[in-house]
Amino acid sequence: MDAEELAARWRERLESWAIPPRILANAPVDPWGHSPVRFAARTDRALAEPDDGPTMTRLAEALPEGGTLLDVGAGTGAASLPLHERIGHLHAVDTSAAMLAELAVRADKLGVAHTTVEGRWPDAAEQVPVADVTVAAHVVYNVPDLAGFLRALDERTSGRVVIELTHRHPMSWLAPLWEHFHGVNRPVRPIAEDCVALAAALGYRVNVEEREAPLERFSSLEELAAGACRRICLDPSRAEEVAEAALSLGMWPLPRERWVTIWWE
Repeated sequence: MDAEELAARWRERLESWAIPPRILANAPVDPWGHSPVRFAARTDRALAEPDDGPTMTRLAEALPEGGTLLDVGAGTGAASLPLHERIGHLHAVDTSAAMLAELAVRADKLGVAHTTVEGRWPDAAEQVPVADVTVAAHVVYNVPDLAGFLRALDERTSGRVVIELTHRHPMSWLAPLWEHFHGVNRPVRPIAEDCVALAAALGYRVNVEEREAPLERFSSLEELAAGACRRICLDPSRAEEVAEAALSLGMWPLPRERWVTIWWE
């Protein structure tokens, strides 16, 4: 299968994750939204407890001291700021101004020179210079045009491109609750192998490493239930009901995810 066919299949599979309109219309909050506070806490933990997994290893060994690092879908900087001792300049791209503001606060404290660009990749690609190394962590499942996304990463990188993603769609864990509360079956694909196949079809000499996620998704059943209410479009008042369902469905404790690192020169 060629790159065009793989890209179309990725888009179709990703579109199958759309929430049925009848359910989305009654959602009390945006089910796809992310909390800058929670992302910032993850970044703070990444700074306090440096990760020696494949993503950080491949970034660190490729980034020259004082080099330029491009972080696409940067969030609050969890995938880039831990490299602060090596970074000469950080270019961070994200659609959320609130996330970038949290990143900027931490970059300033660490003494990291940085430029933030609010925008969607690859639309924002022309606003950043070519970097020594590029990272895009936990963002590709939000990207319908994955071929264009990957090409822009490659074009804006002189050295190494590193991508981190979960093996399965990050909302896959909710499948039993979707079926329980709404009678909706969630998709299985796309998965990390689909991203790898497309990158290879585009001509990149892809390397792949996989491991167990270093972090638990939730610290308590109550936290899981609160998060699930948002994701499956239920009122927060039903959190206790969701917690009981999660227990009865064998969802607690949640097994750790598998994280995949994809990289090429």
